[in-house]
Parts: sequence; C-alpha cells; structure tokens
Amino acid sequence: MRNKDNATPQNPVALPAGFGAAALGVVAFSFTFPATSFALRGFDPYLIGVGRAAIAAVLAVVALWLMRASRPRGRQWASLGVVAGGIVFGFPILSTLALVHGSSSSHAAVVVGLLPVVTAVFAVVRAGERPSPLFWAASVAGAACIVAFTLRNGVGSFSVADALLFGALLTCGLGYAEGGRLAREMPGPQVVSWALVLSAPITIPVTVALSAATPVHWSGAAVAGLVYVSGVSMFLGFFAWYAGLAKAGIARASQVQLAQPLLTLTWAWLLLGEHAGVSTVVAAAGVLVCVLVAQRARIARTAVSAHPEARREVTLGR
Repeated sequence: MRNKDNATPQNPVALPAGFGAAALGVVAFSFTFPATSFALRGFDPYLIGVGRAAIAAVLAVVALWLMRASRPRGRQWASLGVVAGGIVFGFPILSTLALVHGSSSSHAAVVVGLLPVVTAVFAVVRAGERPSPLFWAASVAGAACIVAFTLRNGVGSFSVADALLFGALLTCGLGYAEGGRLAREMPGPQVVSWALVLSAPITIPVTVALSAATPVHWSGAAVAGLVYVSGVSMFLGFFAWYAGLAKAGIARASQVQLAQPLLTLTWAWLLLGEHAGVSTVVAAAGVLVCVLVAQRARIARTAVSAHPEARREVTLGR
C-alpha cells in the first residue's frame, strides 16, 4: 500500500499484527464484568473501581523500571492526562455511579457496543484518521446489532444512569483514541504505565481511605476477581490494546471491540451460569460480519510532514 504522495509503502504486516493485538486486548477486557462480579463478593464497588488503578500503578512503576523507559516529554504529559481521565477515572467512576443509580447489565452492554463508534469519531478529531463511508456504515451497523440485542432484553427509559453512561462512553472513547495516538510515539505498555503513575497521587490515597472505611470480606473468588481487574483489565490488557490501535489505526482496530459484549456474555454463561440464548448467537454473527467489513474498509490518515504547512494522507485500508 502506498500513500497518495507515493511515499514509502506501509509495512503489510502492520495491519494484521495490529488487528491481532487489538483482538487480544478485547479478549482480556471481555472478562472484566465476570471478574468484577467475583470481586464484588468481598469488596466495595468503589474500592474495586479506584483500587484496581492503584494496584495497577504499582505494577506500572515496576514495568517502567524494567523497560528503562524515558520520561514523557512536553505535550506528552497532557496527552497522558487525557488518557488517565478516560480509562482511569472517567469510565470506571461514571459507570459505577450509573450502577448506583439503577443501570442494568443491558445498559453496560449498550455502552460497550457503542464505544467503538465513539472511539472512531475521536480518531478523526485527535489522530487525523479519515474512515471511508463503508467503514462508517459497517461500524454503525455493528453498533445497531448490539443496541437491538440489548433493547430486546429490556433497556429502561432515559434516566440519570443513561446520562452517566453517556459520559462514561465519551471519556473512555477519548482515552482510547488519545492513547492510541500516543502509542505511535512511545510503546503501548509505556502509555498505560505512565497514565497510571500520573494518576497514582489520587488513586493510592483514595484506595487506602476506602479500604479503612468499607467492609472487606476476604475470599479466594473475591481476591481472584480483584487481581484480574487490576492486573489485566487495568494494566496488561492495554499493552495489546494500545499496540493494536497504533499499528492498525485507531478507528479500524477499535471496531474489534464490537465483539466484547457478546464475549462477555459467553464468559458469564461459562463462569457464572448465565444463560445465552439464540438472540445472542444471531447478534454475535451480525457483529462478526460488521467487524470483518470494517477491517477491509479504507481509512486515510492525515499526517504532518517535517514542514508544518505540508500535509499528506496515508491510506491505512485495502
């Protein structure tokens, strides 16, 4: 593939490798709700929401030391602040408040199902990507499959919980897009690690306070759930996720997440005994088709050359 200015062709391995990395990240994230269910058997929901970031921050310090990572420069700190605002604070806190205000699991599925479209929008705004009409059609169709599935299973009328979930959706999509853009400048593991370290002055003291103020019931299942959401959902999963967004393009790679709600339902069925009916299979098939179409759609990336006034477009699709 060559860009419109006949520049050096893009590495043909980058797209499939990026797609695979993003898919691995989605698989890691898809276990989050079942793991949280286990964690809730012993810990306060707010302690889980903030504590997982505090635990991950400790892991991040170790990882950065092992990687001998260089400190972020200048505007990278601001970008890391945006990432932290989305994935460390925005989505976890707002979605937790939505649950407090009566949101159901169907609402959570709507949020995750619409997140790829929001991420693609922020990829246009923040990363200069320009998806084709075919891409947008496939993305919207995939989101529609998820929404139709959740509506069939009963979503209530618009409420405070819906407003909170919408805020969670916006902050997370921005955090994903900004992290994917920043992962073009530094490795994905360093992006999430620095974002967690930047958040540590808030997350660690709050976690200590919540640990003292809320009841804790230690059990193997609860500890295992907390370990997973801290070490994988909040940390290792982003290694693959941000790498995928950087390699395959934020808009394209984000569409893999359309499969996450249905994967989560599968794990909930296997681990928690929740039933998955025919509608789940139908929705899964529809989402799979939409993801495959989105992967083949063309996406142009507006890039800035050495001269600020000169811009060029690089084609990321087929």
